[in-house]
Amino acid sequence: MKIKQLSVFVENKTGRINEVAQILGRHGVNMTAFSLADSADFGILRMIVSDVKQAEQVLREAHFGVSVTEVVCLSCSNVPGSLSNILDCLAKEQVFIEYMYAFSEGETARVVIRPTDLDRCIDILSRCSCHLMSRNTLDQM
Repeated sequence: MKIKQLSVFVENKTGRINEVAQILGRHGVNMTAFSLADSADFGILRMIVSDVKQAEQVLREAHFGVSVTEVVCLSCSNVPGSLSNILDCLAKEQVFIEYMYAFSEGETARVVIRPTDLDRCIDILSRCSCHLMSRNTLDQM
């Protein structure tokens, strides 16, 4: 299942990430998952949010650079080797992963993957009996 992800470009300046969080909070948008990658001048805040359209609109109005991409999110056991088994399925099929991030709680881990070929990745993960998550599943977390 494809899930929309926001990428927000933020200056490497104190308080900019907090500004994003405050704007989303004021507009009732929940950040389900996020990752921050930075370079010398700016960072890319990648987020799975409860309302992509609302988040995109309010962040653009606040003059943030925002893009929307599709990713795949899956759930697996939070035990040693679970992620490796999943990545083995993708590696055997030559799926290139641009980036990924994960978060866990208790016995469950959730992994967000941005492959170069999203549809092929989803097909392979489905054949490997991975538990793919939908937007609705994420909202219930």
